[in-house]
Amino acid sequence: MSDLHIAGANLIKPIEAPGLQQAGQTGEAGGANFVGSLKEAIGHINDAQAGASQAVESLVTGQNTNIHQTMVALQQADASFQLMMQVRNKLVTAYEEIQRMQI
Repeated sequence: MSDLHIAGANLIKPIEAPGLQQAGQTGEAGGANFVGSLKEAIGHINDAQAGASQAVESLVTGQNTNIHQTMVALQQADASFQLMMQVRNKLVTAYEEIQRMQI
């Protein structure tokens, strides 16, 4: 099991925020970079979902007979969606924690 390799698994890139070092200078610059990074990540996940749907459609219509490629596309889309949901859950938890803080 240690030599298991999933093709395309390296397509998930870490979210980079180049302006994060300057966030101490202006809070809005860091916030804009954060929002931009989230929008970009959601866009990539949406593209993966659309690609998986297209792969299933082409398999069903007979245009593509490679079930392996279709299953890999479905699993990649599922994994990226699950990751997005975990990030969302962490953000909601952090927001709730901030709301409970007393000033």
